[in-house]
Amino acid sequence: MSEFKEKVTEIKDKVVKGASDAIDSLKKGANTIYNAIDSAKSDIDDPNYNIKKAILDKIKEYDTIIIHRHVRPDGDAIGTSQGLKALIKNSYPEKNVYVASSDKSDYLSFLPKDDNVAKELYDNALAIVVDTGDEARISNQNYKLAKEIIKIDHHDTSADFGVINYCDPTSASCANLIVNLATTFRYELKLNQDAATCLFVGIVTDSGRFRYASADSRCFKEASKLLEYNIDTQGIYTKLYVEEETKFNLKKYVYSKYKMTPNGVAYIYFKDNFGKKHGNLSKEDISSAINLLDSIKGSMIWVLFNEGKDSIRVRLRSRYINITELASKYNGGGHENACGSTVYNKKQAKELLKDADTLLKEFKLNHKDLY
Repeated sequence: MSEFKEKVTEIKDKVVKGASDAIDSLKKGANTIYNAIDSAKSDIDDPNYNIKKAILDKIKEYDTIIIHRHVRPDGDAIGTSQGLKALIKNSYPEKNVYVASSDKSDYLSFLPKDDNVAKELYDNALAIVVDTGDEARISNQNYKLAKEIIKIDHHDTSADFGVINYCDPTSASCANLIVNLATTFRYELKLNQDAATCLFVGIVTDSGRFRYASADSRCFKEASKLLEYNIDTQGIYTKLYVEEETKFNLKKYVYSKYKMTPNGVAYIYFKDNFGKKHGNLSKEDISSAINLLDSIKGSMIWVLFNEGKDSIRVRLRSRYINITELASKYNGGGHENACGSTVYNKKQAKELLKDADTLLKEFKLNHKDLY
């Protein structure tokens, strides 16, 4: 009798295994069909499909993937790098995925921390550089040690430096590109709450809380996709935008000290020791004050100068007016309405303001209906 039971159990196990194998085979077949349908549709609708497919293939090929971003990282740089890491780990748990340690941003400390990546890990690794248009601005130069490099970016002034260079300047953020990548290959790249939280931070910050012109229908659609993963949007906004009292004193200073050029460029200048004298504010805190100047009627370009020991960092913002050429002239770049530059003395700062004033004057002459 026991021999009979053992035989029945053996047959049962074989049937269960056979059924399980059949289900797995059906799933693989279904995924193949879905991907074929996606591919056919995307070939018609999406001009970036092939390059996105090439990125997916490289992700699948490598066991070790190391993600890099730009120096002085903002919400998009950190949100995209950490979001991409979480996306890949959730999709391929067996892979080793890292975000290479670099300089930090205090206001984004609620997001996951970077990894200390040993140089030897790069030997057979894929490096993915996100949200960085220029090699010189890549934080942690160990990316050069990787076997292959992919660049994913959305800056107008982007230059190629990888085996795959995916740049879409029409995208509101680099995080949007990762959401789009995951959506295109949704049966292979699987978002989760961790990835969605990081990517939402990237979208919110680089779109100016959806206020910039770059926040088009695609931007909203991709952001809404992330809401499907039960992310805490209220908590995110609180961590990003609820401020210490010292920040209110900074606002008071800006509103009382800003100046205007003859044609309406609003600007503010901070000396190197300002932060220490006003509640130990960081350079990052000070630079964020640029957004306080964006609601002055008639002012469609605003500029913040943040003095350092050897240079003066410049934040440039605009409404309607493309400021990328202005930024490029002064050692910078960025997006149509949001750029950064660097000048090295007050004379150059005055020249930048003069050029900004001329740009605004020309715009106003041809667009009297917009101010």
